Amino acid sequence: MKTVKIGGVPEHFNLAWYLTLKNGEYKDEGINLRWKDYFGGTGQMCTALRDGEIDLAVILTEGIVKDIIDGNPSTIVQTFVASPLIWGIHVAEHSNYKTVEDLKGTKAAISRYGSGSHLMAYINAQNNNWDLDKDLNFEVIKNLDGAVEGLTNEKADYFMWEKFTTKPLVDDGTFRRVANCPSPWPCFVIAVRTEFLENNKEDVQTILNIINNTTKEFKDIPSIDKSIANRYDQKLEDVQEWLSLTEWSQDVMDEKTVANVQEKLFDLDIISEKWEYNKLITKL
Repeated sequence: MKTVKIGGVPEHFNLAWYLTLKNGEYKDEGINLRWKDYFGGTGQMCTALRDGEIDLAVILTEGIVKDIIDGNPSTIVQTFVASPLIWGIHVAEHSNYKTVEDLKGTKAAISRYGSGSHLMAYINAQNNNWDLDKDLNFEVIKNLDGAVEGLTNEKADYFMWEKFTTKPLVDDGTFRRVANCPSPWPCFVIAVRTEFLENNKEDVQTILNIINNTTKEFKDIPSIDKSIANRYDQKLEDVQEWLSLTEWSQDVMDEKTVANVQEKLFDLDIISEKWEYNKLITKL
C-alpha cells in the first residue's frame, strides 16, 4: 500500500478529509493517506513541503503562490475552496483599539513570515491606504494559542485569522473583532511536491477524485451543521452562516485568477516577479 502524507489546518474547511479517511476510502484504492494537522498554518506547511515532511498540502492560495516563486519545489493541482476566506481582525477584549484605523502603525501578530496572517496584513493595510513601510509591524506568535497570549499580554496589538475559527474566542471575551477582511481570491488550494507528483500522478489523481466526490455533496450530508458545531466547538448558527458562505471546488484555478493573485502580491512587494501560469499550476 502506498503511503502518502498530507497536511492541513485543523479547521472545519477540512472536515471532508477527515470523513473520507474515517470511511477508509483511500485504503480501498491502495493508498495509506496520512493526515497531519498544522496549527501554525500556511507558513509551517510551506516548510513541511520544502523539507519533504508532507507530499501534499491543503493550503492558502496566497501563501503557496509566494513560496513557490520563492523556491518551494511544489505545484498547485486544484482549488479546494472557491470562496474567499473571511479574515477577522481581532484585538484583545481589554484593548483600547476600536476600529481598523486605530490599528494603523501598531503591531500585528502573525503565525510566521509568509503565512496567511502575515500576507493578509498587507492586504488589509492596502485596503485602508496605509503606508506599507511605516504602518506595518509584526510579532511572530506561531499559532492561535500564541495569538491569545500575545494580544492578552500586549506583545502585539491585533491578529488576523479566519473569523469562524476565532468566533469562540470572541464569544468568551478573549478577543474582540473590530472588522472583517475577505481574501480577494479563492482561499484554499491543494499543492503537491513536484517530485512526488512526477512519480505518483495516478495516486494524486485518485486522492483528488475521492475528496472531490465528498466536497461536491458536502452540504447535503445529513446534520453536517451539527457535526461541525460539535467537532469544532462552534455555535450552530455560526456554522450555518459559514456553510452558506463557503463553496468547495473540484477544478483547477484558471489563468485569470492566478494572474490576479500575483498582481496583488507583486503590487504589495510580497513577490519580486510574476510567473507564467504553467509554472505555478499543473493540470492533471
